[in-house]
Amino acid sequence: MVNAVLYSGGKDSTLALHKMAEKGVEIDLLITMLSENAHSYMFHYPNLSYTKLQAEALGIKQVFASTKGEKEKELDDLRESLVENKVDMLVTGATYSEYQANRINGICKKLGIEHAAPLWHIDPLEELNEIARNFEAIITSVSAEGLDRTFLGKKIDNDIIIRLQDANRRYGIHMLFEGGEAESFVLNAPLFKKSIQIVKARTEWNGVSGAYFIEDAKLIGK
Repeated sequence: MVNAVLYSGGKDSTLALHKMAEKGVEIDLLITMLSENAHSYMFHYPNLSYTKLQAEALGIKQVFASTKGEKEKELDDLRESLVENKVDMLVTGATYSEYQANRINGICKKLGIEHAAPLWHIDPLEELNEIARNFEAIITSVSAEGLDRTFLGKKIDNDIIIRLQDANRRYGIHMLFEGGEAESFVLNAPLFKKSIQIVKARTEWNGVSGAYFIEDAKLIGK
């Protein structure tokens, strides 16, 4: 049995991994899709190379699979990786996106793979509070009205949650970013044997959206 997590390094895939571990499911592999398209419908974009530090902190084998990030075609690249790595169960951090869930379900059904989505339809505030309480996760991109450059690089904590609630009320953003409103990166988590320290980073902002790019980071003791 090969139990794999479709791993972006963000809050959802990391929390999903932890939820499966709580159920006694051992994760054997992290599959990280390296998309050339910053606007991929399926996969994260910024800071993916630094997921190798997360994999090392978790002590779990990781494989990278490249994709041009073209709509629908990027699914073939994921399918190829699942076959190549003989995956029996795929864990994802899907929460509300029917687009993503339907496509993952379709791939897994064709391949005879179990798809586990432990966060599916989780209460957004429940997840965010758990992330703020037990994880160190930062926001690495924003691209929605109500989310400005002051969110970039900020830890998801109680203050950020309040701001996200306000943005949800005023602009209708999804608080878990399932509509692509933002992306995140986990620096520390309960299963991490070490935490990640950012040494150097830069912020890019184009007036309506932006990203926080890690340029150097290292593992440190907890």
